[in-house]
Amino acid sequence: MALALRWLRPLPSLLHRSSFAMARGLPQAARGCPAPLLEGCRQCVQHMLLSRQLATKKAKGKGQSQAKVNISAALVEDIINLEETSEDMQAVIEALKEDFNRNLNVRTSPGALDHITVMTKDGKFPLNQLGQISQKSPQLMIVNMTSFPESTAAAAKAIRESGMNLNPEVDGTVIRVPVPKVTREHRESLAKLAKQSTNKSKEALRKVRSKSITQVKKFKNKVSEDTIWLLEKQIQQMADEAATEMDKLLAAKTKELLG
Repeated sequence: MALALRWLRPLPSLLHRSSFAMARGLPQAARGCPAPLLEGCRQCVQHMLLSRQLATKKAKGKGQSQAKVNISAALVEDIINLEETSEDMQAVIEALKEDFNRNLNVRTSPGALDHITVMTKDGKFPLNQLGQISQKSPQLMIVNMTSFPESTAAAAKAIRESGMNLNPEVDGTVIRVPVPKVTREHRESLAKLAKQSTNKSKEALRKVRSKSITQVKKFKNKVSEDTIWLLEKQIQQMADEAATEMDKLLAAKTKELLG
């Protein structure tokens, strides 16, 4: 009996250590949560699932790339709409593509003039809604402004200031637009415009990122710091991927323009 009691004496201590170790492995309930962690509180479940990804926070070390964060949009929909953020970033990329295709081409075609914005007394209008655009020859385009003769001067000004290296000539209600020869200087000028457009798009991208991070920070007193950190990292990661895609578009366009 004495021997049995001697073996049982350390048991409470061992059980205490075991329960303490298990408790340390569980995530803590979100601050201010009224329900225990295991009763199904949605906020706590979110915190628990997000905390499992926190290992990425300390993964970055010397010579070691940081693991990517991939948070379920549905999991954090009460904090921010990540799908909407992604769509806004993609819209910036699509706008850059459209700008490249419409305004930055080595050879000018009638379609390149379609969406030049003309400022009139009645507001802004695309050039193709005010005049009839046609190509007389490979070296000459014609814009017939007969339907809106009062906007002829404004249309010529818009063409001149379009950044397409065009110098229109007005003849009554007809605008003659000589197509410039493709010189090395013209190619380099277009490449610079492509770079400027990309920089403007990246600025628009930064605004989307900042807006999203500001939205997340509004919940800093309602969810854990780990959750905020992970969401900020996810948004930054999305912005970095969008910026990388823009750089690839620029590189391809620059190669096309410079030949």
